[in-house]
Amino acid sequence: MALQNRVTPFGDIIAIPQRGMFTGNRGIIHDPATRTLLKRRWATKAWLTCLCEFKGRHRDVMARRSWTELFFLDEAVALAAGHRPCFFCRREAAEAFRNAWALARAVKVPLAAEMDAVLHAERLDHGRKQLHALPRPAAELPDGSAIAAAGDAYILARGRAFRWTEHGYEGPLPIPRPDAVLTPPSTLAALRADYRPALHPSIDTMQLAANSA
Repeated sequence: MALQNRVTPFGDIIAIPQRGMFTGNRGIIHDPATRTLLKRRWATKAWLTCLCEFKGRHRDVMARRSWTELFFLDEAVALAAGHRPCFFCRREAAEAFRNAWALARAVKVPLAAEMDAVLHAERLDHGRKQLHALPRPAAELPDGSAIAAAGDAYILARGRAFRWTEHGYEGPLPIPRPDAVLTPPSTLAALRADYRPALHPSIDTMQLAANSA
């Protein structure tokens, strides 16, 4: 039985068997005795995206009184949910994200805590996922952006849309008319400033198949 630790682009934490490219955390939000989530969905403003494998370390998922292991299909999903790269296990990606953040805002390179404070204000609205207005036509959003349309979440890449499902991505599809942007504005700005998130390889596979059809 799947544990409740898979994160959707809407930031919800659900129980599905989907395999993810990344793990991450929002602090301790589970009971190790039952391996179930507590009522709270975050315990820190530092919402991280981490490697599933790092220096041979092994963790028994949700089995200790330690940070709760969450899983994301890819980094675009993690960014949409409000997470950022971890400076411990993903140092190079975290530095690239921070530099793109500074470039987009025309400010000095921020501390991690400064980014976390901004993201926390952008990710939540009275405890629920905050949806954002479209800053420009969806076709002009950078690769790795996430939008919501008719209740579904789509990741944009290569000028097409890929619908997130419990079983993985579906697509490529024409970009639908969005109801909102899921990716927080500051993260979206970092994407426009050339931060390149790690996308699930199925996106390239589906795109190649569509181009050769």
